[in-house]
Amino acid sequence: MASTPTFKATAIRTALEVCLGKFEKPVGKLIYVKDGPREFSQFAYNEEWLTDPTNIDVSPDLNRQSGYQLRKPPTKNDSCFFLALADTEPDAWGRRVIARAHAKARAKDASLGPLTEIDYLAAVDDFSRIGALRLRDDKGQYLRSTPQGERTTPALIELEKILNASRAVELSQETVEDLKYLQGKGTSLGGMRPKCTVLDTDGALALGKFPSVSDERSVTKGEVLALQLASHAQIDSAKARIISVQGAPVAIIRRFDRTPEQARIPYISGATLLQANRDDEHSYTEIIDVMRSKCKNFADDAKQLWRRLLFNHLIANVDDHLQNIGFLHVGNNQWKLAPAFDVNPFPDKERESKTWLSEDTGPITSVRQLVEQAPRFELSPQETKDVIAKVVQAVMQWKEVATSGDVGMQQEELAAFKPAFESAALEDAKKFSR
Repeated sequence: MASTPTFKATAIRTALEVCLGKFEKPVGKLIYVKDGPREFSQFAYNEEWLTDPTNIDVSPDLNRQSGYQLRKPPTKNDSCFFLALADTEPDAWGRRVIARAHAKARAKDASLGPLTEIDYLAAVDDFSRIGALRLRDDKGQYLRSTPQGERTTPALIELEKILNASRAVELSQETVEDLKYLQGKGTSLGGMRPKCTVLDTDGALALGKFPSVSDERSVTKGEVLALQLASHAQIDSAKARIISVQGAPVAIIRRFDRTPEQARIPYISGATLLQANRDDEHSYTEIIDVMRSKCKNFADDAKQLWRRLLFNHLIANVDDHLQNIGFLHVGNNQWKLAPAFDVNPFPDKERESKTWLSEDTGPITSVRQLVEQAPRFELSPQETKDVIAKVVQAVMQWKEVATSGDVGMQQEELAAFKPAFESAALEDAKKFSR
């Protein structure tokens, strides 16, 4: 239901203009309000946006109508912003850096108030914000943008400096300069692990993921290995490789929400597509039901999703929450499954998916479950066998890929990952491929 902005004069109120893409097309106005414990946002489309039928519906929870629409967080763990905007908020690592920097600033200036959710949303560099939504203030300046010809996103040559700053944050030894260097360069594509947006050697946007001081195995090499194996399994996945910095393996993962010309592609997460609360349990078949009306090539995307579920099961990637599935806009208000990202083998965890397969079957714990549900993902019996055979073949190459130049695992590191790739699940899958 449309409404007009409502807030008390004493409330914290921030108004921002929302634009889209490289050509800065105005979309509408975002208003954030915090009044004591109450916190909410409102959004109104520009009339020009509404009258152009070629424009996209920005977020599934925003009706295409005039007037302000209200968003209150349904739970304490949910965002107060409409879901597509919430997808652009910094992840847990980014929030950690922002909070540390603010704490140091408050120690010097007691007049500074506590951080609000709009502070976190606004703290992401415009250049590196995920997707195509952009935010600018009442002076027309994009948030955390830089003058023409300058940049805040570091090049690969600066990885050593970023690595040192990230380690300092993890050890609670960071300086103001460390935080200034890291702040704004996180994205929503990740979790608590240290990371930073970087420019690859060809100038393309990428994500640098760093080892954590608490790692007991080479997590960064494991992720790059998983993404490369996924590609061998004919899974559309983010391009990734390992670069050694001070002897530490840093994962360089290319961003997929930019074109070769660095134009911005609208992006939403699986949680946003499903309009899911963060604490709710959902299933892949629910996602399939929504994809049917939202995806341009639904059958292809459904088959691709099933292939990923099988691959995840065979490599013990059990951190498969809905934020780790994405969709890219392809025109005419339609979407496609984004490349796979944040794919990690967990050799020390039970092989059980976080997201359920279906409401009837529960989490994924066996290949048989997946095979039984394959028709719901548009797969015929023969196609199911063919996919299993291809994925099995890819997973069986794990040692060869792990020791390749792009991953660089040493022989002694292979033992830590072996339980993820050589398992009863893989032997079970071989039987279903015959």
